[in-house]
Amino acid sequence: MKYLFSIIPLLLLFGCQNEVGQQDTSSKISSKEDREALFDYLYETTLQTEAFSPIKEKTLGIDVKAEMLNCKEDIINASTEEELYFALKKFSCARKDRHLSLGLVEGGLDLPPIPEGRAPIQFLPDFSEGGNYFMFVSDLAENMENYTGENQVPETGDKLIAINGMPFQDYFKQVEPYLRYSSINNLWRRLAYTLPTRNKTYLPSDFFKEKFEITLEKEDGSVYDLALPYLEEANFQGLSNPKYSGYQKVFETTCYHLYRPEDPNDKNILLWWYGFRGTIEEDMDKLIAYAEENDLLDHDVILDMTTARGGSRGAVMLTRLQPKPYKTTFGNIRLSEIGMDFIKNRLEEPYKKKLAVLDGAEVEGDNGQWVLDWIAQDVYPKKEAGEDYSSNVPFKCAHAPHTSDGVLQPAEKHFTGRMVCLMGPWGGSHLDQFASIVADNDLAHTIGMPTGGYSNTWEAEKIIEFPISQKPVVEFMWSIGHTISPKGEIVEGNASQVDEYVPLARDNHSNYVDLLIQKAHEYLEKN
Repeated sequence: MKYLFSIIPLLLLFGCQNEVGQQDTSSKISSKEDREALFDYLYETTLQTEAFSPIKEKTLGIDVKAEMLNCKEDIINASTEEELYFALKKFSCARKDRHLSLGLVEGGLDLPPIPEGRAPIQFLPDFSEGGNYFMFVSDLAENMENYTGENQVPETGDKLIAINGMPFQDYFKQVEPYLRYSSINNLWRRLAYTLPTRNKTYLPSDFFKEKFEITLEKEDGSVYDLALPYLEEANFQGLSNPKYSGYQKVFETTCYHLYRPEDPNDKNILLWWYGFRGTIEEDMDKLIAYAEENDLLDHDVILDMTTARGGSRGAVMLTRLQPKPYKTTFGNIRLSEIGMDFIKNRLEEPYKKKLAVLDGAEVEGDNGQWVLDWIAQDVYPKKEAGEDYSSNVPFKCAHAPHTSDGVLQPAEKHFTGRMVCLMGPWGGSHLDQFASIVADNDLAHTIGMPTGGYSNTWEAEKIIEFPISQKPVVEFMWSIGHTISPKGEIVEGNASQVDEYVPLARDNHSNYVDLLIQKAHEYLEKN
């Protein structure tokens, strides 16, 4: 019997091992060895695949490789699906790239359900004090007293000093590793939007309480606490929305809203720019037709891009809004195994049939053929020669062949006046490209703050499996190419500076865009 009793502890100790001595891999987080193999795979694959931006790392003061290595123990020692998911999210976010998300997949990791929602309050960052940024209340839901009581309604401008009992700076340090950003200003602007949000993929569940508990400080120094409910939806008052005083809206399209000044002596038009959507060509044609019909083509153009999104084909816009030829952005692709798979998956059928659309370039037209020529004449030969990157070509060959110098001419019909662009850190991607074209070619006077700084050429995603058990884990993404500005710099993490810097702050947020428009008028009057 003594042998039986002595063997039981051994069975308990090794009962989770299979015949070759490996731990049990049946759970969704698999074994410790499998998690270590998973880390090793992701780390090595990322080193071989990612289009790293040295200028971004220098600007942010980080070492991405070291940051990824710091995630190794958290991944290996994860004991639940949630712990493993957020350890992987830290690893992904270590690259500091706004584009790169981590996705849940069928059969892979799952997260504990939590009631999702948004508290009836909004924040903005105050950028006015150098690097000493802080958050303040920028908007409130309608009927706010229903959520706070009549004697506790916050005021816009109140400073956020604690969340869930944690001083804000401590909270910031704890959540920052889980956030996607390519520039500090974009981090703060995006964080302001997501702060009142409860979502299972945003942060680990222990960051959330039943209510959104915050501590606010009034400008007189008095402090008070609130516990706000998470709502499925809330109607906000729009206290920080632009008023466009002195302008009337004429019409709107998918890409923009057109405004004209009420004073007929003001020879300008104002465009609130939403994004570089797929209708951009027809939307710009509509603007030019209206301008020609109303004798506006000699007017100045003011572009409000402070809340603009990304997209593609911004050259269509610029060839119509101003009179100068200009050099466009360029781009490349890292010639890794995943980068080449990305190319093959998207271009094998277009190669055969020449019937597809790739990022706005119609493959059966000239632009599409330019993409195919680039793949055949540059990408594959450089890969065979063992090079890491393709050549830099006019961005995705959407507007010019890969052999072009990238200089584009104004459209036959275009505005001939001056252009002023109002910028901010909310958006990026193709907006960053637009900003770099404008800045490097001196096409416009820019006012406000730099854009978000997260432009690249493409991202590739792949469902990741455990190397040993081969069970799915998550969908992982890589940035696989650089955007190159007209002056030859990597754009990601390196947004173009504005000519006239005006930081968003709590003392100007209620009329921030109108303040920028006023400065645009002052510039046009002086020049």
